Amino acid sequence: MSEKPRRFGALELLETVLDEGSWKSWDTAPVQPTSPDSPYAAELSAAADKAGTDESIVTGEGMIRGRRVAIIAGEFRFLAGSIGAVAAERIVLAFERACEEELPLFAAPSSGGTRMQEGTPAFVGMVKISAACAAFKSAGLPYLVYLRHPTTGGVFASWASLGHVTVAEPGAMVGFLGARVYEALYGKPFPEGVQTAENLFEHGLIDAVLPVEALADVADRALSVLMAPREDLPDVPEIPKEQLADIPAWESITRSRREDRPGVRTLLRLGATDVLPLHGTGQGEYDPGMLMALARFGGAPCVVLGQDRRGQTLEDPLSPKGLRVARRGMKLAHELNLPLVSVIDTAGAALSKEAEEGGMAGEIARCLSELVTLDAPTLCVLLGQGTGGGALAVMPADRVICAQHSWLSPLPPEGASAILYRETSRAPELAASQRVRSLDLLADGIVDRIVAEHPDAADEPEEFCRRMSQSIQHELAMLARMDRQERLQVRLDRYRRLGMNAGKN
Repeated sequence: MSEKPRRFGALELLETVLDEGSWKSWDTAPVQPTSPDSPYAAELSAAADKAGTDESIVTGEGMIRGRRVAIIAGEFRFLAGSIGAVAAERIVLAFERACEEELPLFAAPSSGGTRMQEGTPAFVGMVKISAACAAFKSAGLPYLVYLRHPTTGGVFASWASLGHVTVAEPGAMVGFLGARVYEALYGKPFPEGVQTAENLFEHGLIDAVLPVEALADVADRALSVLMAPREDLPDVPEIPKEQLADIPAWESITRSRREDRPGVRTLLRLGATDVLPLHGTGQGEYDPGMLMALARFGGAPCVVLGQDRRGQTLEDPLSPKGLRVARRGMKLAHELNLPLVSVIDTAGAALSKEAEEGGMAGEIARCLSELVTLDAPTLCVLLGQGTGGGALAVMPADRVICAQHSWLSPLPPEGASAILYRETSRAPELAASQRVRSLDLLADGIVDRIVAEHPDAADEPEEFCRRMSQSIQHELAMLARMDRQERLQVRLDRYRRLGMNAGKN
């Protein structure tokens, strides 16, 4: 039989995650809502002796890799980590103090939910906790959550599910419904394997499953992005413009379809640092065709949304779920005031019964609407194939740069040929006439800059990705210097004018 994983108490967790000797408690002696001679008071005293803490929540501050952070940690050994009036107030005060002192907040819940001994008053305390969490996040401060075994009930349904980045302990039971309650109500056990950290990850509800020992490194990487300066970024020289060969559109399309062409993962590996992949929508969906990550290009922090050529196949193309992942990324950029870098590289979104019933058209519409009005700086990178609404959905941006052999089209040229001529052999002709290639996109004002390929990104992936990364760094630095309102107006004006002079240059 395999050994059960070691489960850390609140103070043990802090000793493992925080820099040695850096923990400072923010808590004061609790005043419990019960008379000293009541049975509940006796329970509280026994719980404190068992847990080694004076409540189910401890709060304070410490250092992670030299960076000051606020802490909220649950102690399950204190009455199953349940949240009563004192614990709720501690959580709220910690959010408020972290906000006042502009500290990122790391929460590590472990709880069975509301404290039954205090009933409904404790239950509705989850409202004030959620309000405090929302106010903290509205200040643009990072909120990291580590779900420990177990995290259930009202805790999971409030502050434990509101993190910008959420990871969980291996094998942890995490869920809303208590298994004993389910069995008592329905006369049968709750299905096994549902309320596990691994199952939540599989369904796109959390970003990763990590042991306690890995938390400090991951938190450090996340905060290196989330706490990095957004303004006064160092100047990055513009890549010299090159005289580009007049290559036919169909040749670029053919090159963009090479299996060995570098995609978004290669771009991040070779051109970015502090990359922290995120996973899924946070609402029960995941699409391997849409990568989401926190990263830095040079000194510039950002949220990256990348259509992943490795995750898209003919059998499993980009789905409505992928666009919902993208919308989570847009929300993160908004809440954290981070630039958003979107990367287009798709053979097209799913055309299927499932895509129709999953709301593909509506998701494209919502992505377009949210992205064109997003208050954060936005940069789009057209990296490879750019087919249809799935590509267009993540294109609106303050600036758009493209690889020389990337392209953008309402349909693959073969599809356009089939519509107009009932056969596909005229695809090269249509690719030329529809102005899909990078030179035409530049002339029509759809893109702002072309990054050359020498002669093909697939033949020089490292050099190409470094040039593209330098272009991204340059554009992000320029956007950081713009006044927010001016930048938004320029973006709206840009898309208002599109199409007015297409093909006239």
